[in-house]
Amino acid sequence: KAIETVTQATEQDRLENYEEAYRLYNSALEYFMLAIKYDKNPRSVESLRQKCSEYMNRAETLKEYINNKSHKAEAAGRNGGTADDDDKETSEMREALEGAIVAEKPNVKWDDVCGLESAKEALKEAVILPLKFPHLFKGNRTPWRGILLFGPPGTGKSYLAKAVATEADSTFFSVSSSDLVSKWVGQSEKLVKNLFQMAREQKPAIIFIDEVDSLAGNRSEGESESARRIKTELMVQMAGVGNDMDGVLVLGATNIPWCLDSAIRRRFEKRIYIPLPEAKARSEMFRLNVGDTPNSLSDEDYEKLGEHAVGYSGSDVAVVVRDALFMPVRKVQMATHFKKVRAPSKEDETQMRDYLQPCSPGDPFAIEMSWTEVEGPDLLEPMVTKRDMDKALINVKPSTNKADLVEHEKFTSEFGQEG
Repeated sequence: KAIETVTQATEQDRLENYEEAYRLYNSALEYFMLAIKYDKNPRSVESLRQKCSEYMNRAETLKEYINNKSHKAEAAGRNGGTADDDDKETSEMREALEGAIVAEKPNVKWDDVCGLESAKEALKEAVILPLKFPHLFKGNRTPWRGILLFGPPGTGKSYLAKAVATEADSTFFSVSSSDLVSKWVGQSEKLVKNLFQMAREQKPAIIFIDEVDSLAGNRSEGESESARRIKTELMVQMAGVGNDMDGVLVLGATNIPWCLDSAIRRRFEKRIYIPLPEAKARSEMFRLNVGDTPNSLSDEDYEKLGEHAVGYSGSDVAVVVRDALFMPVRKVQMATHFKKVRAPSKEDETQMRDYLQPCSPGDPFAIEMSWTEVEGPDLLEPMVTKRDMDKALINVKPSTNKADLVEHEKFTSEFGQEG
C-alpha cells in the first residue's frame, strides 16, 4: 500500500499537481511508519527509514511551496495589499492549544495535599516566591525552570500540579501527548514550539506535561522520525540557545522516570521523588476522603487505618474509602427489616422526626419490609463504621508492587531527591 501510494505521489508531483502530491506523500509516510514499526529485519528497516527521509523532505518542500503560493494569492486578492502576517496554520494550532490553558482554578490548596513537604516547598520556591518577592531572584539566583515529579502511580503528582494551578497567579497550561502529537509530518514539533511561544507571551506561565515519558522516552533504533523530532524540539524549547525561559516553568510528571531520555532528564533541574505516603499521611487521607459523610470513626480508628494500609498510595486509599462509603448503601439494599429511629430532621435540625433504618431481624423493634417499601425522605442512612473500612481494606489491594518501588528508589539515589 505504501509503495502504491508513493508511486501515485511521484506521478502527481511530475504532473505538477503539487497539492495532491503533498497529500499522497503524507499518506504514504503513514504507511511507511507502520511498516517500520512492525518490521523485524534491521536492514529492511534502515532502507525504509532512508526512503521515509527522502519523501519527508520532498513533502516539506511541497508544503512550503503551497503555503507561499496561497499567501501570494491572498495578497493579490487584496488589490495589491500586504499578505496577512498571522499565518493561518499557526493561528489554528494556537486555537487548539488554547484548550490546554486551565482557566478555572481546580480549588486544591497546599493543605489539601497530605505530606510531601519537600515537594511543596520546591514548588513554592519555583512558582510562588519569584512572583511575591521578585527582588530575591536576580543575578545568578534564578528560579527553577524545570521540575520533574516522579513516583509510583497514584501518589499525588497530578494532584500537586492542581495545587500549583490553584495557588499560583500564573497562566497554567496542562498538556499531554495527545495535545502535541499530530498525524501530519512536521506538525507535532510546531505544536511544541507554539506552546512555548504562548507560554512566553502569557508569562508568568507554567507548562504541566503529564506522563512526560510518552513524549520524551529514551532514543532507540526503532524510534520513528516524528517522535525524534518532537523530542528535539522539546529540548530546544526548554534549554535551547536564544529561547528565553524567564517566567516559564516546565513541570513534568511520570511513573517511569528511568525511561526518560537523558538529555530531557537534564533539563528538569529538580527531580523530586513522590513516594508512597507514610502512616500519618495515610490516616489524614482516610479522614479527608470520608469528609462529611455520616460515620462513627474516631481519631484512634483513623490512626489504625493509616497503620494497616501499608503499601497503599493516595489513590488506593481513595478507592478503599469509596468502597467503604458504599457499605451503608449495600446494607439498605440487603436489609429485610427496618426499625423506626428518632433523629433531627434533615430539613430543620432543630426539629426531631421519625426515620426508618436497616436493622437485624432479631432487633425488638424490627419491622419486616424491603427498601422498595421505604419512602425516600423517610430513610436514615446507616453510618460508615470502622468495620466497613476494615472490610474495604481486605477487598481493595494496593496497586504498586515492590519491584516498581525498588526501581524508583534506585533512580532517586542516582538522579533525584526525596519529596
